Amino acid sequence: MSTRTLISPAQLARPRGKALYRVVFALVVGGFTLAFLGPLYWMVSSGFKDTQEAVQTPPTLVPESFAPENYARAWEVMDLSTLLFNTLYYAFGALAFQLVLDVAAAYSLSKLRPIFGKAVLGMMLATLMIPATVLVVPQYLTVLDLPIFERNLLNSPWVIWLPSVTNAFNIFLLKRFFDSIPKELLDAASIDGASPMRILWSIVLPISRPILGVVSIFAVVGVWKDFLWPMLTLPDPAGQTLNVGIYSLSNGVPVNVLIAALAIASVPTLLIFLVFQRNIMSGLTAGGLKG
Repeated sequence: MSTRTLISPAQLARPRGKALYRVVFALVVGGFTLAFLGPLYWMVSSGFKDTQEAVQTPPTLVPESFAPENYARAWEVMDLSTLLFNTLYYAFGALAFQLVLDVAAAYSLSKLRPIFGKAVLGMMLATLMIPATVLVVPQYLTVLDLPIFERNLLNSPWVIWLPSVTNAFNIFLLKRFFDSIPKELLDAASIDGASPMRILWSIVLPISRPILGVVSIFAVVGVWKDFLWPMLTLPDPAGQTLNVGIYSLSNGVPVNVLIAALAIASVPTLLIFLVFQRNIMSGLTAGGLKG
């Protein structure tokens, strides 16, 4: 059975069709490459320019004045080491809570089948339709005076960790993967006397490494790139995240040094993507097919 494509194999075999295909392919790839890498190149190259060249119009494509000391100056002036440590602390704390609580929620919805489990999952997925900005005020009032405990969580790591746990998308990804695990495998472990917790720890988690890697990356990047929520809940400069700290210290800083600081702030997330891009794709598609 042949596969239908936009260009038939017969047309593609002709010299004219092959040339047209290569031209269109080059234009599409070049256009997307320019759209995604163009701003990144502009940010990195502007960090090497002096102040006058960084703000001139039209901008120069290649820096005429090469000043790599801008990056060292940005590291010192913006105190990026402290901001970087704070962001890593918040990000990996949120990761730990998500791996524990989201995995437990997804496993119970997938394999333990609680009463009204489908209704609970449906309500979780419905929250994905609500814009995040709509939830800012209710969440802020909640952390300002935490119910039952009556604690003010502002300027504490909990103000970042607790809201990040309620991630319906990650729970849905985990549940989809757990649904693809053969039921016979878990039934055999149950017959051997394994408890649901032992099955989760010894069987489900070891074969769920791809999706756990994806959830881990989403958790870290989600905290790393967030700006509005840390800006509202972490007013103390000593505990601010990387994005908020750069914004708070930007007054009076030359534009080229500020751009260099932004380039440094973007490096960790780019490295995470480049290193784990295969894990991201394999994890997203792991629970899509059953075999």
